[in-house]
Amino acid sequence: MQGMAVYRLVPSAAPHDLGWKRAANRGEVVVRARSSGDARVVAAQAECETGRAGLFTTRMKASAFMDEKLYAVRRAPPGRHAGDGPRRVLEGFGAEA
Repeated sequence: MQGMAVYRLVPSAAPHDLGWKRAANRGEVVVRARSSGDARVVAAQAECETGRAGLFTTRMKASAFMDEKLYAVRRAPPGRHAGDGPRRVLEGFGAEA
């Protein structure tokens, strides 16, 4: 099993960017994931599960978290969250730390 790391998904587009129209969330989200790409998937899945995304058939693909122009993915500094544990959102969407 591949090890996990903690990633921050940080808004990187200007507030007036038209891409934000499809974003249910415009804040930072912290996730535990296998890679930076997997971090986007974890955040998009969480967005879908909260019912904040668009249509069921396209909502994960359409998630702003999947758009590298809207969100940058950065490795979180060590200390606040452990890399051990399941893939999940650690902060954001009302997640408990």
